[in-house]
Amino acid sequence: MNVLNLMMSFFMLQSGASISCDTTAPIQYKTITTSLGDIAVQLKIIDKKPPILLLHGVYFDHHLWDYQVDKLTNYSTITIDMPLHGGSKAVKTKGWNLQDCAKMVLEILDQLELPQVIAIGHSWGSMTLLRAADLQPERFQALGFCNMPFKGSTPKIRSKFRFQHIVLGFRTFYTKQVAKALFGKKILKDNPKLLAYLQQSMGKLTAKEVRWTDKIAIIDAEDASQKIRTLKVPTIALKGEEDYVAAPLQLPLLMVKGGHVSPLEAKEDVLAFIFKVIALGEQNDTTRVIK
Repeated sequence: MNVLNLMMSFFMLQSGASISCDTTAPIQYKTITTSLGDIAVQLKIIDKKPPILLLHGVYFDHHLWDYQVDKLTNYSTITIDMPLHGGSKAVKTKGWNLQDCAKMVLEILDQLELPQVIAIGHSWGSMTLLRAADLQPERFQALGFCNMPFKGSTPKIRSKFRFQHIVLGFRTFYTKQVAKALFGKKILKDNPKLLAYLQQSMGKLTAKEVRWTDKIAIIDAEDASQKIRTLKVPTIALKGEEDYVAAPLQLPLLMVKGGHVSPLEAKEDVLAFIFKVIALGEQNDTTRVIK
């Protein structure tokens, strides 16, 4: 038995997970109507415990978490395609922000009749979960923030992205520049499949969708340091050694190899991180209900 299997067995025993639970439950695909529009949701529900909710970052979709979801065989999981990404194309094309994304997540939990989840986000997904937990902390047993930007945008950042958007028409060139910013230098060099993955993922986005996503998640992002300081949910964070985001000093932090896309660059480290978040949530299980 390898280290990963031992770790999975340990957390299964710690949580009291039944070996008779339906680990072969099929994935369900739903479209849930929210205030932002129709959002694609993928569910694998095997028991009545709070599921693991995973949100991806900009330019990706729910497939960002495929490796980790495949390994979470003893847990219910929910992945969401964030607005304009993946199967969530039928949404508002303007007039919404990060706070609206947070409300969208809470609306999805309401429609799925889920009092609580254990939630992990990557980048934009983490930014969304932070704001959702600020609104309704009782909905989250624990949180895991991967590669989360939390500082407010600056004039330099805004100018940089507006300049980059000028060359969006040259998609191959643009995507290569994005890859250099997102991935760790050595990991990108040693694994050219990462660039191919990003090209495929960004190829599903129109130039307008890229601009709008950058606007809400980066250009117009407000500083969230205070939300971290007042967070009422047990939380741990993870970032890459070459990640451009700062470390949220108020939170326990796990450092891994690579840059800003740890779910792809450090797959097993992120899986181990998810198990840590699950354990944190199970320690905080208060079986709260929605009022």
